[in-house]
Amino acid sequence: MDLPANAFKAALRAGPPQIGIWSSLSDPTVAEILAGCGYDWIMCDTEHSPIGPAEVISFLRTVAPYPVSAVVRPGWNNPVEIKKLLDAGAQTLLIPYVQSADEARAAVAAVTYPPEGIRGVSGLTRATRYGVVTGYATRANEEICLLVQVETRAALAQLRDIAQVPGVDGVFFGPADLAASFGHPGQPSHPEVKAAILDGIAVLSDLGVPAGILSLDQDFLREAKAAGARFIAVDVDSGLLRRAAVARRADWS
Repeated sequence: MDLPANAFKAALRAGPPQIGIWSSLSDPTVAEILAGCGYDWIMCDTEHSPIGPAEVISFLRTVAPYPVSAVVRPGWNNPVEIKKLLDAGAQTLLIPYVQSADEARAAVAAVTYPPEGIRGVSGLTRATRYGVVTGYATRANEEICLLVQVETRAALAQLRDIAQVPGVDGVFFGPADLAASFGHPGQPSHPEVKAAILDGIAVLSDLGVPAGILSLDQDFLREAKAAGARFIAVDVDSGLLRRAAVARRADWS
């Protein structure tokens, strides 16, 4: 069996902006519903949810038959956690809270087999289709897409260095954490935060590095897209569910 291709990685290099949806509900039925909604990618968020590696495997199996790319966010830039997610079959990872080029290099090492990296080698994992993928250990990194998340003022100051680390495929901006870092907690659409992110997107565009973002502010997302953002998460499953339920109840008030 050949190494599975990573459509998301290919699209970041050559395709139009990739529109995604955030999933933090650990229910495969929710993932399956979202997988059929026409998004380019779905984020399985293990950082701000109770989702663990076993649930990630369920998520990956559930969305695999659909024309959508799976992205997984680990809880931290932790090589042990990253190794488990890669062995589960995740090919695109978003690493949270990367503060420097050194931390970006650590993330690259965590997704890369020796001698270049430190990823532990196991031949009988879901990633290798339990030993069926030919030459997995020598070719895996061809289809692994590593995204790093910049979410503090300090990290923004290091943006150019972070983005230019070999092996980093894209940089993602987190407005909520950036807002807190800028002294505006709970205000992810604060003008200072939006301006900083748009400036960051411009920097990445100049470097030729794909920029990503999640926001519930649709007008801001359109600004980010116009500025050059290449992978854009436009909503969160739990938020969608609550807003729809509240709106339906209001219809009957």
